[in-house]
Amino acid sequence: MTDFTAPTADQVLAIRVNAGIEELASHDRFAAASADMVEAIVEGIGQFAAGEWAPLNRKGDLEGARLANGTVSLPAGFAEAYQAYVEQGWNAISGDPDFGGQGLPFTLASNVIENLGSANMAFTLLPLLTVGAIEAISHHGSDAQKETYLARLIGGEWSGTMNLTEPQAGSDVGALRTTAVPAADGKWLIKGTKIFITWGEHDLARNVIHLVLARTPGAPAGTRGISLFIVPKYHVLADGSPGPRNDLRCVSLEHKLGIMASPTCVMSFGDNDECLGEMIGAENEGIKAMFTMMNSARINVGNQGVQIAERALQQARRYARERIQSTRAGSASKDPVAIVEHPDVRRMLLRMRALTEGARALLYYTAGQVDRGALGLPGAQARADCLVPMLKAWGTDVGCEVASLGVQVHGGMGFIEETGAAQHYRDARIAPIYEGTNGIQAADLVTRKLGYESGGVLASLFAEIERDCGDAPELAELAATCAGIARWMAQDASLDDKLAGSTAFCTMSAVAVAGWQLQRQARDGAGGEAKSVVARFFAQQIATEALGLKTAATAGASLLYALDAEALAG
Repeated sequence: MTDFTAPTADQVLAIRVNAGIEELASHDRFAAASADMVEAIVEGIGQFAAGEWAPLNRKGDLEGARLANGTVSLPAGFAEAYQAYVEQGWNAISGDPDFGGQGLPFTLASNVIENLGSANMAFTLLPLLTVGAIEAISHHGSDAQKETYLARLIGGEWSGTMNLTEPQAGSDVGALRTTAVPAADGKWLIKGTKIFITWGEHDLARNVIHLVLARTPGAPAGTRGISLFIVPKYHVLADGSPGPRNDLRCVSLEHKLGIMASPTCVMSFGDNDECLGEMIGAENEGIKAMFTMMNSARINVGNQGVQIAERALQQARRYARERIQSTRAGSASKDPVAIVEHPDVRRMLLRMRALTEGARALLYYTAGQVDRGALGLPGAQARADCLVPMLKAWGTDVGCEVASLGVQVHGGMGFIEETGAAQHYRDARIAPIYEGTNGIQAADLVTRKLGYESGGVLASLFAEIERDCGDAPELAELAATCAGIARWMAQDASLDDKLAGSTAFCTMSAVAVAGWQLQRQARDGAGGEAKSVVARFFAQQIATEALGLKTAATAGASLLYALDAEALAG
């Protein structure tokens, strides 16, 4: 496996052009995000990730997380690397200054996560989940809860988790059975089992703060009767230090395809009927609070697509320069050449680069809109909300495709574990699944987000792309086509028809936005000729492919139901 080198120049370009960091820094809240500060953060976290986290990536894959005597441990070096991360303040980049955070834009926190994840995707799930817990407590917690938990979560001394899924309740969260009954001192007794809990148990942080969905007595059925609870691994003493262990445990670790260094836990709460938690937010409004976590997590999972794509691209590029094989077709010379000289390998590498840089452009454009929403700028939050499912779905699809192409560039050696290319492919595959499958993201886009301002939010987005892409007619046509599909879905399509075309429409929309943002980078000029070539390739090939999805987006559902369930799946 090759070393990781942070793509600092491309990240700074995306932060400046796509996120619009200079405009953000013109507001008092983000005034500290000067050009010098941005470069210092991007360079600093890039060096940290390459030096501290990247060397553990292969080791984590080979050795994995281990459970023994109720304790989950990580391979040697992980604890020290996490402590260095905490001590250097990387976890606190965008945290509330009232609780020890640096108050910088979410855009810069996204860069921290991007670099850490490219260096070591499995390890980075630890701070990624903590971000979600911080968001939930910040927006829905009481003053006392904020005082107790936020500073330690923001600093990284404690970590956080999300506990939604149960054996019978996956995407159907309303089917959960975990219960919460009143106890003394306003606390609640929690009892139930949760599965697929990322970093649910580990020995790197002093405490693990679980956010757990459960039902209170007499609660309505379905999602209307779900509440959210803070359930710490260790009870928190009056001085804020961890006390006795709560009645919760990791029952087992899942055996997985990838992300071996990320402990995916089966968690049991209340085996002895003594698991105490405290409600966050109002009773029966847990879904609202949990969605605050999930929205943040979905952006960061889309970020994971960029992360793994970048790592796979770097490895493929290096291998293509070093691997000597065959003469170049059409060349007068009969000497063998590096495979980077062969047209098909060049096609794969250029496609990998265009997809990776396009996804990065979409990531930072989304992050910039989130920051504008935090500033209260008109229309920003609604646009960010519409971009999130595009980023999560298409971004993670990009991660899988680029990792797969990375294996292909290696040829037979890509199928051999020792090169490390296969690890990227295995690690990437979870991202389209968790935090709401990509099918759910597409459904969210065409059911909820399509209706924002009676379709006006998406319509204005596509219109802006079409106006701005006169130099890339393929993108202008794609944006206009997306606008037409959106109108058809809003006005004429049945719900089944919309859902049948949702994945294709989501892909088309994401490609239109990503290609547009790449064109903006190319016009800036800082990326040189290479960026211009990448942007042209994206527009001419990737956008054109996406345009071909129009038939799938508008075909309706009738053919999907032409066979009954038994004939289809029997």
